[in-house]
Amino acid sequence: MHYPKARLKLMTLAVASACAGAIPAVAQEATRAADEPQSVVVTGLRQSLQSSMNLKRNSDGIVDGIVAEDIGKFPDTNLAESLQRISGVSIDRSIGEGSKITVRGVGPDFNLVLLNGRQMPTSNLGDLNGRAYDFANLASEAIAQLQVYKTGRADSPTGGIGATVNVMTARPFERPGLHASIGAKGVYDSTNGNLPGDIKAKRSTTPEISGIYSNTTADGKFGVALTGSYQERNLGYNTAAVSSGWRGPFRGDENNWGTIPQPGAKGAENITNRPGATDLYSVPQNLNYNFNGVQRQRTNAQLTLQFKPVDTLVTTLDYTYSENKIQTKRNDVSAWFNFGESASSWTKGPVSSPLMYKEFVSNSDIAMGAADFATRTQNKSLGFNAVWKPTNTLRLELDTHHSTAQSGADSPFGSSNTLGSASFSRGNTTVDFSHDFPVLSIEGADFTKYGQQVTGSVFTNQLMKGIVDQTQVKGQWKVLEASELKFGANATKVSNRSAFSNQQRDTWGGATKPSDYPSSVWHQESVRQYFDKIDGSGNPNLFNQFYTFNFAQVRQLAATASGLPALYLPKTTFDNDSRTEEKSNSGYVQFNTDWDTKFPIRTAIGLRYETTDVVSTALVPAATAITWVSQNEFPITFGEPTFTTLTGKYHNLLPSFDSDIELTRDQKLRFSMGETIGRPRWDQIQGGTTLNSLARAYGGTGSAGNPALKPVKSKNLDLSYEWYYGQQNFFSLGYFRKNLENYAGQSMVNATPFNLHTPVGGKYWNAALANGCVMTDTTCVRNYIFRNFAGQPGVVRGADDAITGNATGVITGQPGDPVANFQITSFANQKAASLNGLEVNLQHMFGNSGFGISTNYTYVHSGLKYNNASIGEQFALVGLSNSANVVGIYEDKKFNVRLAYNWRGEFLSSTFDGSGPNPQYVEPYGQVDLSVGYALSEKLSFQFEGINLTNSITRTHSRTQQQLEGVTQQGARYMVGVRYKF
Repeated sequence: MHYPKARLKLMTLAVASACAGAIPAVAQEATRAADEPQSVVVTGLRQSLQSSMNLKRNSDGIVDGIVAEDIGKFPDTNLAESLQRISGVSIDRSIGEGSKITVRGVGPDFNLVLLNGRQMPTSNLGDLNGRAYDFANLASEAIAQLQVYKTGRADSPTGGIGATVNVMTARPFERPGLHASIGAKGVYDSTNGNLPGDIKAKRSTTPEISGIYSNTTADGKFGVALTGSYQERNLGYNTAAVSSGWRGPFRGDENNWGTIPQPGAKGAENITNRPGATDLYSVPQNLNYNFNGVQRQRTNAQLTLQFKPVDTLVTTLDYTYSENKIQTKRNDVSAWFNFGESASSWTKGPVSSPLMYKEFVSNSDIAMGAADFATRTQNKSLGFNAVWKPTNTLRLELDTHHSTAQSGADSPFGSSNTLGSASFSRGNTTVDFSHDFPVLSIEGADFTKYGQQVTGSVFTNQLMKGIVDQTQVKGQWKVLEASELKFGANATKVSNRSAFSNQQRDTWGGATKPSDYPSSVWHQESVRQYFDKIDGSGNPNLFNQFYTFNFAQVRQLAATASGLPALYLPKTTFDNDSRTEEKSNSGYVQFNTDWDTKFPIRTAIGLRYETTDVVSTALVPAATAITWVSQNEFPITFGEPTFTTLTGKYHNLLPSFDSDIELTRDQKLRFSMGETIGRPRWDQIQGGTTLNSLARAYGGTGSAGNPALKPVKSKNLDLSYEWYYGQQNFFSLGYFRKNLENYAGQSMVNATPFNLHTPVGGKYWNAALANGCVMTDTTCVRNYIFRNFAGQPGVVRGADDAITGNATGVITGQPGDPVANFQITSFANQKAASLNGLEVNLQHMFGNSGFGISTNYTYVHSGLKYNNASIGEQFALVGLSNSANVVGIYEDKKFNVRLAYNWRGEFLSSTFDGSGPNPQYVEPYGQVDLSVGYALSEKLSFQFEGINLTNSITRTHSRTQQQLEGVTQQGARYMVGVRYKF
């Protein structure tokens, strides 16, 4: 066998130059073989499709991507929404935009995001301890290309099991000469108009402006690129939810707190189609309608300087900055169930769900809360890169960067908050779960007689900060004419800090009096109009009246009336503070060879070795007591926090093998196998045991980390057939399999941390039961204790409620009372899973007609699914779902049009909800988007975009569809823009 000169195809300029920084390749210097036909030059959208296709065709392993058709003009306004067009990629949405990605059924925490080949830090207060990158922080204007590596690569930083996504920005040397453009858009978000007045932004139309400047000197030695963008968006969304989760599951023959009455017991006659003795069922903890107004301002900028002192050396210095500021205002109305006397009707087993659930109560609370908070996320990255080619056969590269991501409060009221108010006039309360929308009905509400008053409050301060310091050294050596050796070393230090504190006033039974507030602060609203797109909202039994209020105004009134103003602001220090550091050192080698056989073969064999040290220090508050302040509120009292430090260490040897066989000039077979790792979430490896601040009658909850956790390891197999039957046309069919081990199983263990005593079951409690109270009637129990044991140890009686006459005060657990039981969530490497799937891609342009289609479908399967008919902790793969895209395309010299439909099937999003080990499923979701561009001239163009034109809703449920977790109505948004090229 001999080794002729490799026949490496030349990509389009955009792809070849963009790949230069992250995947240095001999292809940059190669020329198209003489016997290959010269390509026809295309521009615009077709150019983008062709470039993306060539990226897939000419890469080692399974790679997909999206390439900008022109500098400063990316196909979508959001990077996540662009990524969802790629087969196997699904997105999670936040405030109506794509934010996180799931790839081939592997969730967001196990997909690694790089910026120009560099590992990026993460920070997201919505997921305080996760590793998932939030694409909502990056605007698309400065992005030249997205590369999605679906198979392992020896030269890539570790952490991506589903995929490694490389976000590549524009470089001046990639497109010599002067390139500049400026664009402006007006964004109209229809969702802002469907909100109560107290939380609605003043305007629904907001501006976006962006610009890019790139230039090189005549001699090609200097280059500069500057990009910037500023975007505002005002939006809203409305959600109906069982926001604290489902209590249970219970077996039909159980009899304890939260269960429905057994046959023969009081209230059993009120049950229709009772769950069988072996059936599982759950009961709702509460029902909440919440209305959310959001304003967002996003700023992005990047400066890139390039210098080529000699032809063999190119240096690049770049700085990237992004800021995402979000202000949220919320109003809600809710009813909390205390599992007293009830009536209910049920679906058939083996998992029964309530079609109707009703509790018989009087003078309970109709809770109406508000929130007003703001957050800010900043990302900064300073990097330096040098590429040196001392000979025609050797290429050396040095890359180093310091990058930070920080999220925190941007409001004097904290990063999140809740100010509760209530009218204590709630009578019998019913929820109808028979449709998509849960219908809450309340009897006896009287807001005139039982006026609104502020009850409890929570002010939270959160901080998350990530830092990455990374240095990479890479080399590429042409050993023979058809072979090359790649090698390199990598030193990375990743630091994560997550901290929070709660200023919580657990006076949910009433902190002030109705007379403390003028009636003008409460603004009457109706519920139905904000859920008109959801089936069931037209039910005439809906409790349709509630009150909104201005958070800042009522907060000040409550602070004055209580005489405790400090309790109505967030703390300035953190009660919980976890700081974790990972130091990794790695080295790799990869050998690529072209084989001159009947069917030309290219192989790449790689090996990467990596060691990681973990140190986690956590500040954890010490719990000192449990107090009983209202019917089912048992807040924990905390003392001074203390630091604990734990460590861990692991190493991995990760092989990889890629091969492609050229069956014909237009057809390829690919085979890849290798091992990749995904690191544990930060909360899984942080030290210390943390208790949640509010317990219930049945006990409390908490969490504990394990810094000795190993990463999840995946053994991967990929097979793919690709047919490139036209300049922009291709078809591909791929199979993949992943065998996953070392998953951190999340389990709940019963424990008694800090040996806290609870009043439930204690001396005073038992005396109340012995004198006629029943366990479920906590109002009776509290009245008896206050009226018979006031002044005794642990019993502090307050004034009787002026309206209900019930006693108020605080009861504290005493020595001799039972020790409270806590369900502590912890983690261990104890789970394994496998998944496999198919990907089908078709991209076809219909000759010179201008019409085309791009479509794909991904099927993912795993035998490890959640068993809805099982009680207790389970391990199941989250994020696993089928997905599909269909994009219709038209382009001529003046117009370019894309009509896109994106669909994602049902998937498991979590194995725990607010009450315990209950699954949460996101139901199937489809969305239609439209983009229309018109070029008035070569320099001036206009754009129209419509997002979610079908006003799709999102819905989640637990073990059955009737066990609603939440249903959200959003809406469409529209953009009209203009762009001018200089």
